[in-house]
Amino acid sequence: MRRFSHITLDCYGTLIDWRSGVDQNLGGLLRKKGLGSDVSVHSVYVGLEAEQETNFKSYRKILQDTAIAVANHFKLSITSDEAREFAETIQTWKPFGDTVNSLIALGERGYKRVILSNVDRDLLQKTIEHNDLEVDGYITAEDVGSYKPSIGHWTRFFEDYKIAKRETLHVAQSVYHDIIPATEIGLANAWINRYGEAKPTRIEPMWIMPELAGMLEVLD
Repeated sequence: MRRFSHITLDCYGTLIDWRSGVDQNLGGLLRKKGLGSDVSVHSVYVGLEAEQETNFKSYRKILQDTAIAVANHFKLSITSDEAREFAETIQTWKPFGDTVNSLIALGERGYKRVILSNVDRDLLQKTIEHNDLEVDGYITAEDVGSYKPSIGHWTRFFEDYKIAKRETLHVAQSVYHDIIPATEIGLANAWINRYGEAKPTRIEPMWIMPELAGMLEVLD
């Protein structure tokens, strides 16, 4: 008997190459302003974005405000128009190489695939359409009025889909946004360690693997 019927997935960082999206688009903008070509933007971006997510506002605004904060960190300056242009690039960020086929294969195996994402609804819709991501549903920060690691996404998911926790597996890359809160609410989870990070001692995911494609083998 199949243990899980539904798989909830984070999007940016898990399905979409979030790190490259930030480095190429915001990093590209800042390099035009004088940032060194060997400087990684994402490591600064991740911490500053988390600070922006404590009080709810649109994810577009979070992207814009974080971009300006990152520029300030590097003692550079970007305009509000440039920050807005960066925010709009998110819908064209590319999926990881195994994302599209893995989602299709999970669907063929009968799993319901639901994205839980910290973005605005239209940005996620455009990301799904632009990259041909095959999913069965999605819940966004805009829908629940909060950002992960708050548990609003999971609360809405169980309200909408009316299934038990034991039937659900959460799959994600971010320890902070996803794996820790999923663990705390008693939800089975798999850490897709896309970037080869060291495992924090406080988490014990059911599975740890470097790519989403690995889920196909362990679930079978």
